[in-house]
Amino acid sequence: MSTTNAPLIPDGPPYVGALLRMCLQRVRARMQAAAREAGFTDLQDAHWAMITYPVAPGVRPSELARRAGISRQAANHLIAQLESLGYFERRSPDGTGRRLVFVTPRGEALAATIHACLREVHAEWAREVGAERFANLLDALRILSRPEQAGGPAR
Repeated sequence: MSTTNAPLIPDGPPYVGALLRMCLQRVRARMQAAAREAGFTDLQDAHWAMITYPVAPGVRPSELARRAGISRQAANHLIAQLESLGYFERRSPDGTGRRLVFVTPRGEALAATIHACLREVHAEWAREVGAERFANLLDALRILSRPEQAGGPAR
């Protein structure tokens, strides 16, 4: 009697990149819907490049650009829009003239809405695939998303 195990690497698509992208699209759609339902109706799709990444207090615009994978010019344009909408503010906390980006109370309220939505997604997906499998997925993704993994295998 022979047993057939599913191959670890599938013979054809969708491969891991496509699967991760599809999951990201589902999560992003849920976050955007939650934001709209909570009254944050002034956000455009492009703004999510800045909003998706947690903003530490007093971060440089160039750091936000790097995290989002966009040019500094594009990031500054989006930051200016989010500033005019009341989500971010730029100020020089130390008097040096170097302006840093801070999240406003409105931005913090949006972040709380997003975090609540993400907790719901986690709970739903854990029920859908099983808590242990979902925990293993999260563990694997944490390992694979570490900065040292970004360039591929260490040499």
